[in-house]
Amino acid sequence: MLEETLSVFKEYFKSLEEESIRDNFVTVYELLDEVMDFGLPQTTDSKILLEYITQQGHKLEIGAPRPPATVTNAVSWRSEGIKYRKNEVFMDVIESVNLLVSATGSVLRSEILGSIKLKVVLSGMPELRLGLNDKVLFEITGREKSKSVELEDVKFHQCVRLSRFENDRTISFIPPDGESELMSYRLNTTVKPLIWIESMIEKFSHSRVEIKARSQFKSRSTANNVTILVPVPSDADSPKFKTSTGHAKWLPEKSAVEWTIKSFPGGKEYMMRAHFGLPSVESDEQEAKRPITVNFEIPYFTVSGIQVRYLKIIEKSGYQALPWVRYITQSGDYQFSICISDTRGEGGTLILQLFSLIH
Repeated sequence: MLEETLSVFKEYFKSLEEESIRDNFVTVYELLDEVMDFGLPQTTDSKILLEYITQQGHKLEIGAPRPPATVTNAVSWRSEGIKYRKNEVFMDVIESVNLLVSATGSVLRSEILGSIKLKVVLSGMPELRLGLNDKVLFEITGREKSKSVELEDVKFHQCVRLSRFENDRTISFIPPDGESELMSYRLNTTVKPLIWIESMIEKFSHSRVEIKARSQFKSRSTANNVTILVPVPSDADSPKFKTSTGHAKWLPEKSAVEWTIKSFPGGKEYMMRAHFGLPSVESDEQEAKRPITVNFEIPYFTVSGIQVRYLKIIEKSGYQALPWVRYITQSGDYQFSICISDTRGEGGTLILQLFSLIH
C-alpha cells in the first residue's frame, strides 16, 4: 500500500523530494483523503485520481465542486455511464514456467508463475463471477477426486471481493474498464519440464554441433515460436548449418547458435547440425558456464491444469455478453547448464535432445 501511494505521488510530482511535497502539500492531503477512508485503503489507481485531483489542486477556488463520495467507494476503479454496442469479456490465463537444470541433469529450480488478465468491453456496472477448479473449493464441496489445482501466493486486483472469496471461494468483482490483471499466483512445485535438453560439448580445433529435437506431447498440441539458444566459444568462426526444419543462424554478438522452429507439433522429431572452426585454445571458465536457454509458447494449454469452470456476467439491464477464455503456457527463465567434455577424437559433438512432456 505504501509503495502504491508513493507511485501515485511520483505520478503527480514526477520527482518525490522534500521540496515537492512541501510545495504541493494541499494536493498531498487531497490525495491521501481519496486513497484512504477512515484508515482503510480505497484506491491507488492514478488514472481515477487524476480525473478528480489536478496537480494544481491547491489553487482551486473554495467553491469548486468536489466529486461525490461514491467516486471513491468500492467501485472507484470504474466510471459510470460506460456504453458499448457489443459487450464482451476477453480472459487470458497465462502461465510462465521457470526452470533451472544442472549440468548433471538435476532440476535445481522449478516454478510456475500464473496470471489471469482481462480485457473488459462491457456497458454499465456489471458484476462478474469467476469459478476455477480450486482445490480448496472442491474439498469443501466433496469433489476431491475431480481435477483441481492448489494455488499459492494468490494476489487479487482491488476490485475482487475478498470476503466473498474467503467464504465460498467465489471470485466476484466489478471489473475495471479495458485491460487489467485480475489475479496472479505461483506454484513452487517440481513439474515435468515441458522441454528437456541433454547436452554435451567436446572441444577441439574443428567442432560439430548436432541438435535433436523431439516433441512427445499429443499431436493436438503445438509449441509455437520455439527458439533454442546454444552458447559456443566466442572465437568460433566459419559456421555451416543444416536443419530438417526451421532456421538456424550464428549470432556472433551473443556467441551463440539460435535455432528457431516456428511450429513444433506433437509427435515430431527434428535435427540441426552445425560445423564451426574453433582454435585449439580452451575457453575461459566463465564462458563455459553460460547456459542453454529455451523459449516457447503453447496455446490452449496450462501446465498447472488450472481451468475456468464458469465466467458469469450479471448486469441490471440484462444485456447478453460474450465471455472468451484463452490459455497460454510460455517459457520464463528456462535454462540448462551445459556438460563440457575435453575428450578429443575425430569429431567433437554437441548433442541436445529436446523433450516436450505435456500430458
